[in-house]
Amino acid sequence: MPQLEEGDYYKSPEGFIVFTKQYHLKRGYCCQNGCKHCPYGFDKKSGRFKK
Repeated sequence: MPQLEEGDYYKSPEGFIVFTKQYHLKRGYCCQNGCKHCPYGFDKKSGRFKK
């Protein structure tokens, strides 16, 4: 797991950590969990990549 830096995440109003597109690209792969800011285009409902 890459070292977290400013811009890699933010906290939701509920207090959850939400990873940004910047973090996902730095990590280098899709975890296929349907992340809110997934730059890889994974759709959790269909289990497929959109792109």
